[in-house]
Amino acid sequence: MAAAPEMTLLGLICVVLLADLFVEDGRRIVTYWLSMAALAATLWVLLATAPAVRTVLFHGSFVSDPLSEVLKVAATIFVAVAFLYARDDLEANDLHKGEFYILGLFGLLGMMIMISASSLLTMYLGLETLALAQYALVALDRRNVTSTEAAMKYFVLGAIASGCLLYGISWVYGVTGSIQFHGIAAALQADPGISGLPLWFGLAFLMVAIAFKFGAVPFHMWVPDVYQGARAPISLYIATAPEFAALGLTLRILVDGFGDLHDVWADMVMVVAVLSLLLGNFVAIMQTNIKRMLAYSTIAHVGFILLCVFAGTQVGYAAAVFYTLTYVVTVAGAFGVIILLSRRGYEAENISDFKGLNSRSPWFAAMMLIFMFSLAGVPPFVGFFGKLNAINAVLDVSRPDLAIIMVLTSVIGAFYYLRVVWYMYFEDTTDRALLQASADTRGLLSVNGLAVLMLGLLPGWLWALCLQVFS
Repeated sequence: MAAAPEMTLLGLICVVLLADLFVEDGRRIVTYWLSMAALAATLWVLLATAPAVRTVLFHGSFVSDPLSEVLKVAATIFVAVAFLYARDDLEANDLHKGEFYILGLFGLLGMMIMISASSLLTMYLGLETLALAQYALVALDRRNVTSTEAAMKYFVLGAIASGCLLYGISWVYGVTGSIQFHGIAAALQADPGISGLPLWFGLAFLMVAIAFKFGAVPFHMWVPDVYQGARAPISLYIATAPEFAALGLTLRILVDGFGDLHDVWADMVMVVAVLSLLLGNFVAIMQTNIKRMLAYSTIAHVGFILLCVFAGTQVGYAAAVFYTLTYVVTVAGAFGVIILLSRRGYEAENISDFKGLNSRSPWFAAMMLIFMFSLAGVPPFVGFFGKLNAINAVLDVSRPDLAIIMVLTSVIGAFYYLRVVWYMYFEDTTDRALLQASADTRGLLSVNGLAVLMLGLLPGWLWALCLQVFS
C-alpha cells in the first residue's frame, strides 16, 4: 500500500498511452482529460494511503513518510497545473499532441520515485526516468531549432551529471558497503573512521548530481538555455514540479544517508548556495528575455533553498520545504501570464512584451504584479515569508554573514522583478493582443495569484505543516 500511488500512476500511464493511439490529431483534448483523470486518481490514492509512520519496504529501497507525502502531493498538483496552463498554447501552435501529456506523466513517476528513494540505485532510476522525459519535452517543437539545440545541450550535460552520480555511488559503496541510505548511516555510526578522503571524494560527486538537478552554480549552464529554448508551457513544467524531486534528492542523500557528516557536506552546500545567490541575481539584471531572467532567478532562489539545508536543523529543513512550495506556486503563475500573452506563432518571451499590460488587462497585470512582488520577497506576499524563514534558519546556526548575503542579494533581485512591473504600468504599447485562453485557464491564473496573496496573509498553517514533517 505504501507504493500504491506509484503503481496506480504507472498503470494509468499505460492506459493513457494506449488510448492516445486511437485518438485523432484534432481530438487530443481526450488525451488531456484522460491525463487529468490519471493525476486526480493518483492524488486520491496519495491522500488515501498517507503514512502515519515512516515505512521502509522493497528490501530498504523505498521509503514512505510524511516528507514523501507532502512532496508527492505537491508535485502531482503542479503537474496538473502545468497541463492546464499548457493546453491553450499548445493548441494554438499545433503542438497539442499526446506525447506532451504522456511524457509529463512519466516525469511525475520519476519524481515520485526520487522522493521516496531509500537507496542510491533507486534514486538513480527515478532521476533518469524524470530526465529522459524532460529531454524529450524540451525538443517537443521539432520545427524550432532553438528548442532542439536546448534539448541537445540538456541531454549532454545531463549525461555527464548522471555519470558523476554513478561514479560517486561506486565510491560510497566501496567505502561503506551499502547503497541504501540507512545502511550508509549505520556504517558511519558503527565506524566513524571510514569518514576519510575516499568517502568525501564519492560525496563530492553526489553533490555534482544534486547541484545539477537543482540548477545551482557551477552546474547551472543548462537552466537558461532550456528555459529560453523550450516552449513556455514546457518551461513551466520544468520550473515547477521537478523542484520537489530535487529537494527530495537532496534531503534523502545528505540527511538520511550522510546526516552524520554534516560538517563535511555543509561547506560544499554553502559554497554552491552563495555562488548561486550571487551569479543568479547579478546575471538576471542583464537579461531582456523574461524566460531567461526567470531562469537566473531560479538559480538565485535555489541558493536560498540550499542555505536552508546547510543549516542542518529541523527548522532549516522545514524552511527548505516551505521555500520550495512557495517559490513553485509563484513561478507557475509567472509562466502562466507569459502563456496568456502568447499567441499563434508568437511567444511573449521578451520583457518589453509586457509593455502596457495594465491598459490591456488590469486584472492579469495585477496578477503578474503579485507574482513579481512575491519572487522579490515583498510583504505581504508569501515569498517574503519564504525568505524570512530561510534567513532565520541561517541565523539559528550563528551565521549572520550568510544572512547578510541573503538580504543584499534579495535587494539586488528586486530590481529585475520591479522592471517587469514598470513595463506593465508605466510603458505604453500599440499591441492589444491577449491569447484567447479558455475560461478555466484564466480562472486558474486568477486563483494562482490570489493563492500567493492569501498564503502571504495566512502563512501559519503551511509553516506548521512543514515543521510537522520533520517533527
